Amino acid sequence: MSMLRLRQAAPALLLAVCLLAITACGGTEYPNSTFNHHTDFNTSIDALWDRLLFWGTVVFVVVELALLVTIIRYRKRPGGPAAKQIHGNAALEITWTAIPAVILVLIAIPTVKTIFETQAPAPAGALKVEVIGHQWWWEFRYPELGITTANELYLPVGRTASFELKTVDVIHSFWIPQMGGKRDLITNKTNFLWFTPNADLASSAWNGFCTEYCGTSHANMRFRVFTVQPDEFASWAAHQAKPAVYPATDSVGSTGYVFPAEMLPEHTVPKTPIPAGLEFDDSLLEGGDPVAGMTNLMIGGCIGCHTIDGNPMAQSPIGPNLTHIASRHTLAGGLFPNDAPTLARWLKNAKKMKPGALMNVVGRGEYEPLIKANVDGGLDDKQIADLVAYLRLLK
Repeated sequence: MSMLRLRQAAPALLLAVCLLAITACGGTEYPNSTFNHHTDFNTSIDALWDRLLFWGTVVFVVVELALLVTIIRYRKRPGGPAAKQIHGNAALEITWTAIPAVILVLIAIPTVKTIFETQAPAPAGALKVEVIGHQWWWEFRYPELGITTANELYLPVGRTASFELKTVDVIHSFWIPQMGGKRDLITNKTNFLWFTPNADLASSAWNGFCTEYCGTSHANMRFRVFTVQPDEFASWAAHQAKPAVYPATDSVGSTGYVFPAEMLPEHTVPKTPIPAGLEFDDSLLEGGDPVAGMTNLMIGGCIGCHTIDGNPMAQSPIGPNLTHIASRHTLAGGLFPNDAPTLARWLKNAKKMKPGALMNVVGRGEYEPLIKANVDGGLDDKQIADLVAYLRLLK
């Protein structure tokens, strides 16, 4: 290669080296990485990935080296002899057919083995969890424990969790990157997935996502997963199976185990800003009346969509189960923190908080897209503050 061509190629080579260096300087924290060994599932998948990457790299390097050698050695030179035409080479053709065949076998065997491992029925004694996708939130049911919750999934370490995946509307996809496994929720079909969080995992929180475009708020359809110790899970499950406090009272009694807020990893804490223009008088939250709030549950129409076990007025399965809503860390499909000011604004105008939300606007004077007008009735800020006080008792 002439010096002129080297000079011409130098800027492109320098750019490639700089880009490679920048990539290598990236941080080491990847909170939603799939390349972890936190479960048997992602350990198997990662091992398969490593093997495929190895053989793919070998093929790439060999082919590119052969290509470069051929280009340089057999390039046309001034005054050189004319190229000879070659018609067929049986040994060469057999070689370049046999080598890829061998590589494909080396890839196929572990691939098929991993497929059978990850598609096999869950082992006996697995914790059964029904995962139901909605636009745009997640419902989790533990049928053997009598628990229904929303957007927050508790799993004991060291025990296999077996998921039945369903949807009530469009296609969704269930994915917890650091636990492994991505499986679609398909209309009129039940899919299955299982994995076992490693027994040596410390109690921690992880992000979950919908990874199949499902409408306006697809990107806002998130959830949290808490891998906890067996005794912590038992305490959480025992309380979650109890009915809510009814009638409303200031005493909530034991709340069972709840993953401590101070232990939440930074990447699992919602940071979605409150939409501009959604105002609320936060001073009213300090004196909220839960007894009045329970009445406002009916006035605001909440009982038409939500279940609160133990409250005979609220028994609708359409929306998220609110029985122990105050024990959850997030609202609105994992989009916002579950604190009183945020909950008040969510109740006032959910559709402004989350695009496409199906929850009716109940704040008096707020704009309701369904009727293309402001809500004349509904709840004022004081009534919403009372309703927040009631819901905050449901721990």
